[in-house]
Amino acid sequence: MAPATYPFTAIVGMDDMRLGLLLNAIAPSIGGVLVRGEKGTAKTTTVRALSTLLPVVDTITACRFSCDPAAPDPSCPDGPHEGGSSATRPARMVELPVGASEDRLVGALDIERALAEGVKAFEPGLLADAHRGVLYVDEVNLLGDHLVDALLDAAATGAAYVEREGVSVRHASRFLLVGTMNPEEGELRPQLLDRFGLTVEVAASRETDERVEVVRRRLAYDEDPAAFAAKWAAEEDALRERIAAARALLPDVRLGDGALRRIAAVCAGFEVDGMRADIVTARTATALAAWAGRTDVTTADVRQAALLSLPHRRRRNPFDAPGLDEDRLDEILDGFEDDEPEPEPDPEPEGPDDDGPDGGGPGDRGPDGGRPQDGPERADTAPDVPGQRQDSGSPAPQEGSSAPEAAPGTGGEAPEAAAVAAADPFRARRFDVPGLGEGADGRRSRALTAHGRTTGARRPRGGALGRLHLAATVQAAAPHQRARGRSGPGLVVRRDDLREAVREGREGNLVLFVVDASGSMAARKRMSAVKGAVLSLLMDAYQRRDKIGMITFRGSGAEVALPPTSSVEAGAARLEKLPTGGRTPLAAGLLQAREVLRVERMRDPSRRPLLVVVTDGRATGGPEPLARAARAAGLLAGEGTASVVVDCEAGPVRLGLAGELGRALGGPVVTLEELRADSVATLVRGVRTVRNTNSRRAA
Repeated sequence: MAPATYPFTAIVGMDDMRLGLLLNAIAPSIGGVLVRGEKGTAKTTTVRALSTLLPVVDTITACRFSCDPAAPDPSCPDGPHEGGSSATRPARMVELPVGASEDRLVGALDIERALAEGVKAFEPGLLADAHRGVLYVDEVNLLGDHLVDALLDAAATGAAYVEREGVSVRHASRFLLVGTMNPEEGELRPQLLDRFGLTVEVAASRETDERVEVVRRRLAYDEDPAAFAAKWAAEEDALRERIAAARALLPDVRLGDGALRRIAAVCAGFEVDGMRADIVTARTATALAAWAGRTDVTTADVRQAALLSLPHRRRRNPFDAPGLDEDRLDEILDGFEDDEPEPEPDPEPEGPDDDGPDGGGPGDRGPDGGRPQDGPERADTAPDVPGQRQDSGSPAPQEGSSAPEAAPGTGGEAPEAAAVAAADPFRARRFDVPGLGEGADGRRSRALTAHGRTTGARRPRGGALGRLHLAATVQAAAPHQRARGRSGPGLVVRRDDLREAVREGREGNLVLFVVDASGSMAARKRMSAVKGAVLSLLMDAYQRRDKIGMITFRGSGAEVALPPTSSVEAGAARLEKLPTGGRTPLAAGLLQAREVLRVERMRDPSRRPLLVVVTDGRATGGPEPLARAARAAGLLAGEGTASVVVDCEAGPVRLGLAGELGRALGGPVVTLEELRADSVATLVRGVRTVRNTNSRRAA
């Protein structure tokens, strides 16, 4: 028997998260909630606790798709439902694993029966299970593109479709979408991000008493889940009744013209894209009024709704952290005359208080978080957009000046310089890894994927059939029809006849940056341009679903500034703080890159790497620094590592050392200007490897 679910009312703190979930329970049309926060902050526990508070649903007993007896889906695969018996059950919370297959999400057809018998033998997926309930995706930012596409379709249309070689099935799929994620693991696709009605940020409390209460309650629950849940049963029932009352009141809530104008002004003032933000904010403000037991939407409701519905919609590029400037919000709202009736004070929130079943703790307030008068503590702490910051270091030198540099091949050392701001990013050219990979879905290099154009057919691998290749299957079965005793119109198909389609699409790669931060790069104007170029490549990696890593070399060695990760934001943050100065241990940087790639090949052998070396090619420190750098580059090239060198050399006198490094690595060399996608310079897009070069020479 499964243990009792942790009570929603026993959650300590997390006011914004609880409020966002409750508002969606009152008005599912809001569109769900995305919970962003560090690991270990009870995100999953809170979401699972919500499912016990949702109203029960009436369903048709024989329907696998949870059709409503009062309004059955006319195109339901299990229909028609006239005269069918009905039953009442709790609302479901269905969890979508990150590694699920597309068939597990949308359902699957029995291809053999469809071909041989002409029947639609359909096995429902998670989208059918979640209909009229909650679909919960933990680590939603790690969800594969093929699952995101299906999820977007269902969220937008309220239906799920399965299409297989002319055989199609459709069923209703309307659900409350709840996702949780740790931003350190990477960001969410903009299309899916916009589908979440609300977003909240969570973090562990830094107050000792509140942390003690969290631990006390968790230990009590782990010791005896049933007894712990029983202690909170009265609070759970009271909250459940309040949700039901708010749902019943919701149709009577009046969203006046004044409130609508405030919502429109706020959305326009923050320059959000499209009109979905206005609609979601209006629905959220209405739900807030119903939750407070009022029938009129107030300015306070509009303000709170904006704080929940707009932060994730005001991002202008991947490196903008979600957030809303509350001073700006108040300034917009203050521009309207106070023409609304004075609201009655909100009722006291129901739920645990300081004398709750487990003793209660500081900060343990009602399930709505008390709707703080000044809004959630969501100060505008988002960092400035890279390229727009003002340098906090020493004044920049006059144009044309530079920091002292050590001559190539010598042991001289340049002084360390403070970190400088990156120049404005630009749209960078795409670099591909050669050949055909089989890595994770992405948008960079050619690969065999589950999606894309069909290029051939093959027998199913491991006994599991992917996308059926109908023509190849028929061709394989046709010669055996007489021997199999075919007598009717159906084709006699055996499992050995089945062929799946081989599809070619694009994969995401591991883009490993090796950045020269030595004294030879320390000229402030020059380093600003270099950081702008790396930032542009980071943005390109974000858009192409790559993992990224960063190695910097300066002084006496190299360091892994950012281990391989999906969080491009983390890469931008590390780049911003990158200081410069000292010698140029180029060989150490390349050898460190080789070691990182070796480890990553063991962790994820299907993800192919692309090495991006950002340097002017100079090398100092130790005996024969240039020769050692060339040998290190040769090791990488010998292992087939695809690479590109971004030549940062500037000034009237150029040594061409970056070109020599590129030849040793077996990859192209591009200047900062050639890196731009709109550059008129000719650039070879494909990245050549030594292996490819040798094969051409042999031919």
